[in-house]
Amino acid sequence: MGLGNIWRFSYMAYSHGGGAFLIPYIFALITVGIPLLTLEYGIGHERMGSAPLAYHKIRPKWEWIGWWAVLFVMFGISLYYTVIIAWCFDFFCLSFNLGWGSDPDTFFFGKFLAVSSGPSHIGQIRTPILMGLIIVWFLNWLIIYRGVQRGVELANKIFMPLLFILTGVLVFWSMSLKGASSGISAYLKPDFQKLLEPSVWIDAFSQVFFSLSVGFGIMITYASYLPAKANITKYSIITALMDSGYAVFAGFAVFAVLGFMAGSQGLPISKVVTHSIGLAFVAYPKALSLMPLGNLFGAIFFFCLFVAGISSSVSIIEAFTSAIMDKFGTERGRVVTIICIIAFLCSIIFTSQAGLHWISILDHFITNYGLIVVGILECILVGWLFNIEILRRHINKVSSIKMGSWWNGLIRYFVPLVLGIILVGDLYHEVLHPYSGYSWAALILIGRDWLIMTFIAAYVISSRPWKTDKHLIKGRGEKEEASES
Repeated sequence: MGLGNIWRFSYMAYSHGGGAFLIPYIFALITVGIPLLTLEYGIGHERMGSAPLAYHKIRPKWEWIGWWAVLFVMFGISLYYTVIIAWCFDFFCLSFNLGWGSDPDTFFFGKFLAVSSGPSHIGQIRTPILMGLIIVWFLNWLIIYRGVQRGVELANKIFMPLLFILTGVLVFWSMSLKGASSGISAYLKPDFQKLLEPSVWIDAFSQVFFSLSVGFGIMITYASYLPAKANITKYSIITALMDSGYAVFAGFAVFAVLGFMAGSQGLPISKVVTHSIGLAFVAYPKALSLMPLGNLFGAIFFFCLFVAGISSSVSIIEAFTSAIMDKFGTERGRVVTIICIIAFLCSIIFTSQAGLHWISILDHFITNYGLIVVGILECILVGWLFNIEILRRHINKVSSIKMGSWWNGLIRYFVPLVLGIILVGDLYHEVLHPYSGYSWAALILIGRDWLIMTFIAAYVISSRPWKTDKHLIKGRGEKEEASES
């Protein structure tokens, strides 16, 4: 559970009519999210390595897929994601005196971000955000440098349950507000006409990828750390349902407050917030301002959200660090230090007045194109260029919930077909209606070219010789078949 569940899910649902978004979201979770999450857990656990190492063990010439995934996530998602974590830190500081005032929407977009007129108008660096960003990257460096187990895992055991409890308090409190019922109705009552819009389905699938970290290379890396008898299918189902269930649950607080704000301002819910991408930083502060001891709840809530964000960013950095160490045998401390310095410098652009525009464009291209393409490619690689039965037998051997041969069909045919349709539909819609009305120059330079540059870098790194012997170690499934024969 992290920022994606509150920040991204809520604004996606708001942008697509609330209930209309939930239907394709649940469909995407069941048909693609859980099968792909199981696939990535299986790959990491059976091949015993980071994404590039695991893909190299499957087909050496396809190693670049793993590098492309961890590269555009590390030097794409993490760059703007850490800035959003910095927003959480700043709002933690603002919570003590409810510094956002009575109109959080105007404060957030007008004063805090001071959003410029477009992505080409960079404007000034927002000093409070930059200071928060320095703290975020220092903590990322410190935790990865020392190791994940002694840092973020311990913190999450405390703050993740606390975040869930505080979210529950906000949900039930906000539902008691005058006008909350209209917001909840907008959240749960689908406008079936919206389902005819391709963008609703595209964003639902991209949200599932983002929230579950599918296509990031993270789950492959973390699965490689699991013990030999890890319950793969059980873990994937629990992870998916808990993660998505929390996002849907947190959405009640957002839409209840939107209903209250709409009623008090005499506006329709669709017009309450200036930019939907920052919705969570408007709705939650508004609810906190109305609560008794709202400053205390606010401080705890945004601190928990800050910790949740840190845990997610640490996962991204760990996946890339692990890949570098696997291939080149470089010492952890040196790798982490270099990565964090470069990434911090690159992320500064997102602290500018144009930062919100850059976040919106880059997030759109990475989640709607990068992650979807990686999902298709890993299905082709495992389903068609590798004996998928080795992977399925290994998963079933260690899992309590068995995967039938139908799972092979999902990975080979259904998932890549659905993702392919989504990809083509998104490209077609993009040509007709450029994303959010941005200029083609901005979309190409910020979105498309960012993916192309990371693709080139992935191919270059994959072509370099291995400095370790890890790529020569067989997968668990192959070892088991060899011993049985």
